[in-house]
Amino acid sequence: VQLVESGGALVQPGGSLRLSCAASGFTFSRYVMSWYRQAPGKERELVARLSSGGGGRTNYADSVKGRFTISRDNAKNTVYLQMNSLKPEDTAVYYCAAGSSWYSVNYWGQGTQVTVSS
Repeated sequence: VQLVESGGALVQPGGSLRLSCAASGFTFSRYVMSWYRQAPGKERELVARLSSGGGGRTNYADSVKGRFTISRDNAKNTVYLQMNSLKPEDTAVYYCAAGSSWYSVNYWGQGTQVTVSS
């Protein structure tokens, strides 16, 4: 099983980034996919979650609602996180996660660094 994140970068406040997470080794379409983040000195927190299959159910942290969008392409075994209107407080390592149910995490990616700074 592998989850490989990409797309992290240094970006200015107000900018945008799209993170990608390529999955392999499991039946991607059957898994709930999530993005978490961990800032220095803070606990890892859920950013966004997307249901399996067609992805009709989502959940977002209050701090990113209206700015971030999670989506999936089951044909490409990839989940995305579109991040707009980025703020310095969005700086963190972002992790992709896969779960067999809505509240579980079975697999983690290695993380990708997002830094928002002028």
